Amino acid sequence: MFILVMQFFWKYIDDLMGKGLPVSVIIELLIYVSASLIPLALPLAVLLSSIMTFGNLSENNELTALKSSGLSLYRIMRPLMIVVFILALCTFYFANYVIPVANFKWRSLIYDIQQTKISALLKEGAYTKELDGYAIKVEKLDNDKFEDIIIHDHTVRNEMKTIRAKHGRIYKSTSGNFIYFELAEGSMNEEMALQPPSFDGQDRLLEKKENARPARRTTFDRATYRLDLSGFNLTRSDEELFKDDHEMLNVFQLKDAKDSLQEKANGVIQRYTASTALDMNYYKALKFRSDSLKIDDDIKRLALRADTLTLDDFTPSEMRKAYAQTQSELRRRRNKLESQQNFVNSLNSSWRDIQIESNRKFALTYAIIVLFFVGAPLGAIIRKGGFGAPVVVAALLFMVYFILISIGENLATTEVLSPFFGMWGASIILTPIAFWLMHSAANDSPLFVMDNWSRFFERIFKKKNADSSRTV
Repeated sequence: MFILVMQFFWKYIDDLMGKGLPVSVIIELLIYVSASLIPLALPLAVLLSSIMTFGNLSENNELTALKSSGLSLYRIMRPLMIVVFILALCTFYFANYVIPVANFKWRSLIYDIQQTKISALLKEGAYTKELDGYAIKVEKLDNDKFEDIIIHDHTVRNEMKTIRAKHGRIYKSTSGNFIYFELAEGSMNEEMALQPPSFDGQDRLLEKKENARPARRTTFDRATYRLDLSGFNLTRSDEELFKDDHEMLNVFQLKDAKDSLQEKANGVIQRYTASTALDMNYYKALKFRSDSLKIDDDIKRLALRADTLTLDDFTPSEMRKAYAQTQSELRRRRNKLESQQNFVNSLNSSWRDIQIESNRKFALTYAIIVLFFVGAPLGAIIRKGGFGAPVVVAALLFMVYFILISIGENLATTEVLSPFFGMWGASIILTPIAFWLMHSAANDSPLFVMDNWSRFFERIFKKKNADSSRTV
C-alpha cells in the first residue's frame, strides 16, 4: 500500500504542492486513495504472504514433518483455504460497496484541490511566471484579495502591457479556462511594436521618427483583466475525473445502467430507421397508398392513376437540377447517418466500460483465490522464507499478472476482446499454472524434469487409447 500510495503522490504532486492544504485534507485523501488501491494491493499481498508462509514451513522442515505424519498438502492448506475464501468474499463486498464510494470521494476531492485557491499561484513580494506569457507580482495577498499588483503581459509578440492597481480581487471563471482580476485605482501602459520608417517613390525618407515605438497610458478607477489559463493546465484531470462514472457504481447499479444504455441504443436505432423511411419518397408513397382512412378515395384513385416519371422525361436543365438536388439530399442523409453512428458508438463504448467494470469486480475475487493457489505451492517448492527470495518471486509473478490484466483491459476497451475475456484472461491463464504447481508440490516432484512430463503425457495418451478401445 505504501508503494502504491507513493505512486499516487508522484502522479498528483504538482496539484498538491503549494496549495497550503491542511493535514486533515491530506489524511482524508490518503484514506480514500488507500481504499481504491485495494484491488491492486490485495492480490499481491495474498501472493507474497502465501509464498512466505509455506516457504518458512518448508525451509524449517516443518512441512516435511507434517507430511511424514500422514497429512497431505491439501489437508495442511485447508485452514488457509477457508481464510482465503472468506477474504475473497469480503473483497467482493468491499469492491462492490466501498471502492465505488472511495473512487467518487477521492476523485471529487482531488478535483477540488486542483481548482481551489487560484491565488495560490501568486507569491507576496516576488514575481511568478507560472502562467505562460505573464509575470505577476503582488505586495500583499489575503486569500482572493490583494494589494499593489503589477501584471506584465507578453502574450502579443513585440508588444508589452503593464497593468498596475492598488488593490483588487482574483477569481476563476466557471469553466476554469480563465482568471479574472478585479482591479481598482490603477493604470495600464502599452508599448506597441516598432514602426517602420516611411519612404517616398524615390526611396527617400519622408520623416525621421524620434520614437519608433509608440505607447499609450490609460488610467481607470475600476477594471477587470482576464488571463487565459490554456498555458497553465490547472484543470488537466477534469476529463479523467468524471468520464468514468461506471467506476463509482456497484454491480446492481451497473446492471441497471447497462440495461438503460441498451434500451437507449435500441430506441435511437428504431427512431432513426423510422425517420429515414418516412423521409424517402418510396416509403412515403407506400404509406400514402395504405393510409385509406386519412385520405379521400377519389383523390387516392387520381394519384394512383398518375403516370410515373422516368429519366427520359426530363430536359437537360431539369436533369442537372435533379442531380444537384439528389447530391445535396445524399450529403444531408450521410451527415445525419454519421452523427447517429457516432452517438451509437459512444453508447456502445459506455456499455463496454460498464461490462469491463462489472467483470472486474468478480475477476478480482477470483484472482485472490488463484494467486493463493499459485503462491502456496510455490513457497513449498522453493523452500525459502522471509523477505528475500519470496519477495522477488512474488514481484515477478505479480508483474506477469499485472501485465496480463492491463493488456486484457486495453484489448477489451478497444473491442479486440470481449469484456469477459479481457478481465478474466489473466486469471484463466494462471489457473492451469496453479493446478500444475499444486500437483508438483503435493507429490514433491520437480517442476522442470522432462521424465516427469513424459510420464505425465504418457499416462494421458494411454488413458485415451484405453477409452477408445473400450468404445470400439
